Amino acid sequence: MNITEHADLRPFNTFGLPARARRLAVVAEAAQLPQLCALPFFDRANVLWLGGGSNIVLRGDHSGTVVRIANRGIREVRRSGSHVWLEAQAGENWHGFVRHTLAQGLSGLENLSLIPGTVGASPVQNIGAYGVEAKDLIDTVRCYDLDHGRFADLPAADCRFAYRDSLFKREGRGRYVITSVVFKLSRRFVPQTGYGDLAAVLAASCSGRPATAADVSEAVCRIRQSKLPDPALLGNAGSFFKNPAVSAAEAAALAAAHPALPRYPQPDGTVKLAAGWLIDQCGLKGRRIGGAAVHDRQALVLVNTGQATAADVAELAALVRDTVAARFGVRLESEPEWV
Repeated sequence: MNITEHADLRPFNTFGLPARARRLAVVAEAAQLPQLCALPFFDRANVLWLGGGSNIVLRGDHSGTVVRIANRGIREVRRSGSHVWLEAQAGENWHGFVRHTLAQGLSGLENLSLIPGTVGASPVQNIGAYGVEAKDLIDTVRCYDLDHGRFADLPAADCRFAYRDSLFKREGRGRYVITSVVFKLSRRFVPQTGYGDLAAVLAASCSGRPATAADVSEAVCRIRQSKLPDPALLGNAGSFFKNPAVSAAEAAALAAAHPALPRYPQPDGTVKLAAGWLIDQCGLKGRRIGGAAVHDRQALVLVNTGQATAADVAELAALVRDTVAARFGVRLESEPEWV
């Protein structure tokens, strides 16, 4: 286990915000977690668990210990019929894992291509894109239970998955440290292309031939690259706001006033709206406060133009929320976690 005093956290958050930690511990193996928790300096009440740092906004320096989960490895757990169960360690790069599944002839995760971050973060946020969510493929989440000092396997049904939400963000926050995730994937490809412009991009690239899972992945990557900035070039935390869900009556009223409003009926009777469209209609693309800006190609993304501070990001996020609320009566929620 690698432990560094007074560590710079800028390389470990994709927004690139300046921050330091009193101590940074890099865990390369899940088996090191009991050892870490037994160290004299370990204070469970003042620890930040970190994966790829792609879904956080650091408000400032961390006075305690930051633990970066960096364990790697992918293995097949079992197979039955057309299904294969793969276990990926929490520190695996998410997109790298998706590419691995496609190379193995497995499908299910292709719509989630090019999402930044690690495998361990996927259940926490219940990451999703183009009509697919992580919960649709997760079988089991393996964790280190800090309450009982032992490892535990939580079936998906116990993880309380919801839209960009899970047990790990709520009741299990501060208790469970995710060490690996088992995904149930398929050797039979069933395309999911009903969301956004994915079907059109896919049809153009396949030129009439049947699409494969790899084709879907490539189409998703092209769409994301055309709209979303690369965090390595322009600091960001991906989609900064959740797509809001409103009642069917609210959606109908908004659609009557704004016929072009994208809306997606949900199984629970609510209607999900496109946060990016709402922000765009407010003319906020390119708006800047200090070093933070609304991306000029994708209004859903806030970016660090080079010297942004946490205060810049907070002020800009508040401006976006207040402007959308004033025009549409819809309140947006931040997707990344403020730390």
